[in-house]
Amino acid sequence: MIEFAPDRPRWRQVADVIRTRIADGSYPPGTRVPSVVEMLEEFGIATTTGQKVHRGLRAEGLIYTEPGMGSFVAKNAAEILKAAGDDSRD
Repeated sequence: MIEFAPDRPRWRQVADVIRTRIADGSYPPGTRVPSVVEMLEEFGIATTTGQKVHRGLRAEGLIYTEPGMGSFVAKNAAEILKAAGDDSRD
C-alpha cells in the first residue's frame, strides 16, 4: 500500500503509480494492467476510485480495455508519456 497525500485525489495518485510503471517498462505495451479488484487489494482504494483510474488512463491513451479480457498498456503509451513529460518542461 502507498501512503496517500491528503491534498490530491487518490485516483490521481494511483494513476501516477501506473504511469510510472508504464514509463519504466514494468508494464510494457500489451501487458495487462491491474484490474479494479487488484487495485483495491494493492492500494486499499474503493471500487469507484479504481474505475476512475482506468477511465483517466484510457482518456490519456495509455491503456485500452478489451471487454471480458481486461485493460492493457497501449502500444504507444511510452511515447505519449515522453511527449507529456517534454511538454511539461516548456
